Amino acid sequence: MTEFWLISAPGEKTCQQTWDKLMVATTRTNNLSTNHKFNIPDLKVGTLDVLVGLSDELAKLDTFVESVVKKVAQYMADVLEDSRDKVQENLLANGVDLVTYITRFQWDMAKYPIKQSLKNISEIVSKQVTQIDNDLKARASAYNNLKGNLQNLERKNAGSLLTRSLADIVKKDDFVLDSEYLVTMLVVVPKTNYLDWQKTYETLAEMVVPRSTKYVHLILHKININNKKLIFVTDKFFLLNMFAHILV
Repeated sequence: MTEFWLISAPGEKTCQQTWDKLMVATTRTNNLSTNHKFNIPDLKVGTLDVLVGLSDELAKLDTFVESVVKKVAQYMADVLEDSRDKVQENLLANGVDLVTYITRFQWDMAKYPIKQSLKNISEIVSKQVTQIDNDLKARASAYNNLKGNLQNLERKNAGSLLTRSLADIVKKDDFVLDSEYLVTMLVVVPKTNYLDWQKTYETLAEMVVPRSTKYVHLILHKININNKKLIFVTDKFFLLNMFAHILV
């Protein structure tokens, strides 16, 4: 990853003279770096006392802004999950990639009017970054809740048939409905015991309806291979039903 240094060079008579001297020292003589101008307009500096009083606040603001930027980047990486190699192309500043933003930096006069004092500009920055931090927390919370709900749903759908919902497996035709004398029972049977089930289910109780069992569903399992979700059919279990009389 490209490393950037933001430096302030000792001033000559003009800014251009300073720039030319820096270019000679770092690029034309020994090719130490590739330089770009970081254009900052003339700001209302104020008195020395104001600058001294503002220095501590700017140090705190710098730490806060850096922490929020890192949280945004980490959140982006967490959301992309299996596509973390695309984090860089999704991290944009004002709609452009970070390298372009830094090397072609332009002061936003509308957001940060240079007629304002440095203290006011720092307060504007602080408020905006605080809002970004709050929005990030809200979106992260909503994302985590949704992700948790999806994971619970996946666990429910991939879990044991004794605990998961069968609404997406069985159909209306698999049941005897509105009968006062018959009840439908659902049974999970290993394939290896299927023939034994066919031979013996009628004798499990006195009131089982003969020849009433039928195949309902072949159980599906979900697995993860290299972080890619696959669904495959296993031949180990059958979901069957049978009918039984109700004693009245």
